[in-house]
Order: sequence, then C-alpha cells, then structure tokens
Amino acid sequence: MAAQQRFANLRQSWQSSHALLVIPVVLILVITVVDIRSPADVHLGPALVIAPAIAASFAGPLLTGFIGVLALAAQAIIGVFHGGLATTNHMVQLVTIAVLSVLVVFLSAVREWRSRQLAQVRSVSEAAQHVLLWPLPDRIGPLQVACLYLAAEEEAQIGGDLYAATRTEHGTRVMIGDVRGKGLPAIGEAALLLGAFREAAHQHTTLPALAAGLEQSVTRYLADFEPKDEAGERFATTLLLEVPDEDPVTRLTSCGHPPPLLLRPGEALTVLVHPAPPLGVGSTGPEDYTIDVFSFEPGDTLLLYTDGVIEARDPAGGFYPFTERTAQWTDASPETLLHHIRRDLLAHAGGRLDDDAALIAIRRTTAPHTSRRHGKIPHGGGFRHRSATSH
Repeated sequence: MAAQQRFANLRQSWQSSHALLVIPVVLILVITVVDIRSPADVHLGPALVIAPAIAASFAGPLLTGFIGVLALAAQAIIGVFHGGLATTNHMVQLVTIAVLSVLVVFLSAVREWRSRQLAQVRSVSEAAQHVLLWPLPDRIGPLQVACLYLAAEEEAQIGGDLYAATRTEHGTRVMIGDVRGKGLPAIGEAALLLGAFREAAHQHTTLPALAAGLEQSVTRYLADFEPKDEAGERFATTLLLEVPDEDPVTRLTSCGHPPPLLLRPGEALTVLVHPAPPLGVGSTGPEDYTIDVFSFEPGDTLLLYTDGVIEARDPAGGFYPFTERTAQWTDASPETLLHHIRRDLLAHAGGRLDDDAALIAIRRTTAPHTSRRHGKIPHGGGFRHRSATSH
C-alpha cells in the first residue's frame, strides 16, 4: 500500500509539473512575438531567461533544460528577424541565455538531489517511528483511543516524546513520557523506556512497582551510556495510567509529568496528582511513588500530553492556553478532539513547534460492571480524587 501511495504521489507530481510547463512556454511565445514586432532598438530577448527560472521552481533538471533550449531557440529566431545571428548584440544575448540556463539547470539538479535526501530521511524516521511508537489501536477494551505525535525536528517524525499502551488481566495500562532533549538525540532513551514499559507492565501488579522497575532500567542505561559532561542531566518525565475494565476509575502515578485533563461535557478539569521525581534522578523503590485515583465514568475523556503542548509559544511569546482551548471540544470523539488540537496548536505556534509534542485521548465508551465492594468515587461541583502512597 505504501509503494502504491508513493507511486500515486509521484504520478500526481509529474502531471502537475507538466501542466505548469504551459506557463514558461507561453511566456517564451509572448516574448518572442512581441520582440519580433517591436522596433529594432527594443530588445526583449534577455527576458527569455525568466522561463527556465520559473520552470526550475516546479520541474526537474530535464524539463528545466528543455525550457532553456526553447528559450535559446526563441532568441535565435528573434536574432534572425532583427539583423541576423552574427551581430555582436545577438551573440552576447545567446551566450547569456545559454549560460544562465545551464546555471538554472544545475541549481534544479541540486534541489532535486536534496529533495531525494530529505525524502529518504523522512522515510527512515517514519519507519523508526512505527518500530518504536507502535500505533495505538482505536479500541482497547472499553476504551476509545486516539494519539498524536508532532516532532520538532523538521526532517524527523520522532523525537524524545513517547507513548505506549498494553492490555493486562484486569484492564489497560498506558504510558506517556518525555525524555529530556528533543529530536533524534533523544531517540535512544525513548526506545529504552518504551521497551522497558512493554515488558514491565505485565510483571508488576501496582503502578508504584512499575515506576520503580522503569527507574531501575533508566538508571542502568544512564550508567552505561550517559556522557560525562551530562551527568545528572538526563532524565525522563513519565505518566503511568491504569484503567480497570470493571471499575469507573483511573489510577495514575506521575513521575514529574504534567497532569492529564479530564474532559466532561462543557468542562476541562486538570487532574490533581502527587508527582514523584522524574525517572533517572534517584528514586529507588515503590514507596517513593504515589497512586492517585479518580473517577472515570462512561463518556468521560482523559487527555494525556507532554510539555511540548503547553509550552508552545505564539510569535508574541505567549503560551498555548491548552485547558481553555480544549474545553471547546469536550463532546468530540478522541480522533476529532486531537484533530482540533493539532490545527489550533500549530496555528498558535506559527506552524512549527520548538519542542516535540505528544497527546493521547482516551474515552470510556462502555459502562463497566462496577464491583460495589470497591465503591464509587463521587464527583460533582468540583473534581474530587483520592490518593494513596504505596508502602
């Protein structure tokens, strides 16, 4: 399918280039006719070089060279009608158009070579993204899920932000994280953390134990690969989420990561969390991490994000008003919600982010069969939650 899509794109590009060739060809004809009909002391021939220059903006070197040859032939025709080709003036014009056309063709070839390099880099980064950041399914148990990744690097589609989800015996566990740094240099730490989560999520019964296991993996990695001049400066913020199938709640452990938003009709609420330090800065055991538990009813949407979203600035330096903007789309499906946020965020930042950004929208779509012995966490009037520290 990918090969067919690339072929379709190339075919469309080829057709567009050939359609645009009408512009320089018509320009050559107009200049030639006007110059021939003009007085002998009026010389419009040098303007013919505009044609290959225009062609180079959308065509490859071969088509640009073809337009250059047409421009040179048009100048020769003009010379025949205005005193012959042997005149010094026409010889200079012919040489000038020939030299400039060759230069334009060379620049077109360089541009095409750079475009191919860029396409190759993007293809590799896209493959790396699919290997590291496995696409999340649209449905995970009773949850409807959508995800979005925006890389800061112009030639990459992956950086230091990460997310993953996995099914466990009684529910779904989700991780979103942000490795210090951005773009390609942060991919190593992101790959380590993703691999560690996918394995450890099935080995630890509680989120604090899972967080402690991830801390050990990150600590071992940094001991082996952290540059000496960056000692103590490499870390990762992480948010670990557990959504039971049978209870209308969500359990959360934060390792220095921004708290999620809980979206209900007409309101966006920031979840109150008790964050532990980021992974890689010295936490040692499950007792260092806290579980925050809050209500997550059918129809509610949880929005997880990295700091590249809330720290995006407009040209005047203002931060993106994430909570206020998101409150406009609380009734939207997860996919539509992220579509709105992406468009609004890039418009706020002028089309390009200075840091990687990732978002996950999770909506509970099916009423769970609540176990009454666990109780129901109330909500209303304000956003209430309960927390417990693991010992």
